[in-house]
Amino acid sequence: MRFLIWGAGGIGCYYGARLQQAGHAVVYVARGEHLLALQQQGLQVEHENFHFAAAVTALDASQLMQQYCISDFDLLLVCFKSQATQPWLEECNSWLAAGQTPVLSLQNGVDNEPELEAVIGRARTLGGIALRIGGHIEAPGVITASGPAQIIFGAWPNRDQGEMNPETLQQIDVAFIEAGIPSRISENIAVELWRKLMLNNAVNPLSALTHLDTQTLSNHELYGPVVQQLMQEVAAIAAAEGLPIGEQDVAEMYGLICTFDGIKTSMLVDLEKGRPLELEGISGTLLKRGKKLQVPTPMTGLVYGLLNQQHETH
Repeated sequence: MRFLIWGAGGIGCYYGARLQQAGHAVVYVARGEHLLALQQQGLQVEHENFHFAAAVTALDASQLMQQYCISDFDLLLVCFKSQATQPWLEECNSWLAAGQTPVLSLQNGVDNEPELEAVIGRARTLGGIALRIGGHIEAPGVITASGPAQIIFGAWPNRDQGEMNPETLQQIDVAFIEAGIPSRISENIAVELWRKLMLNNAVNPLSALTHLDTQTLSNHELYGPVVQQLMQEVAAIAAAEGLPIGEQDVAEMYGLICTFDGIKTSMLVDLEKGRPLELEGISGTLLKRGKKLQVPTPMTGLVYGLLNQQHETH
């Protein structure tokens, strides 16, 4: 298959390398020093069960749109931060509209798929999550990754209401699995996205505040109960929006995060590197939704406020 990885950072490069090593054609969209390194030295990925070092096809966004059509690809994987989704859709609208290639979001949050659907239509929109993976740019062109690195994806918003061709889903699933990426097609990807948001809201901002990894944070005497409450607030908003999510999901997600290998979250890495935080797409959207639905979110508000203040003072 022909894959386009847009936002070739830690996560995007890991999955791209897996697919490329399995024999698929992969094009990476990146920028800055990382892009130059990919073009001049190739891509290096280090993972406990996977090593990759090879030349890659890497371009910036303008080069990509000049040299390729959307129809040159069988799947576009969106791997950049959620705050970039709307500007990207506005900039690339006509390029995206010139074909029928499906687009799979592997981003954090629950706002990306509705934004994608509004521009490219439901029939081309795939929801997805990258689960149990830590991936970071160690140096330009060099990626370190850890964890099982599973992908769960499905027709947006679920199997019954989605318009994606089931054969296309199966073809993508097989490609992932054969490339060594644990993959599963979800019948209700909207629910999976909200379950992932539980994890992100619980540990991403809090890890940036405490500088602790996910396992240490979740099993901590003081912070563990905070992690649980942050998850409960997400579940309450999801339930108020009509999704079948409740205390059992909270228990499952908390059990999962406690037994994960400790991962350094993307928000902590962004804080350390002085990059913009993905706070609005995770906690910010919950505060807005909670206010609208009159669902209390005191702990999410506290963590959001503290992290915003800390980030502004630095």
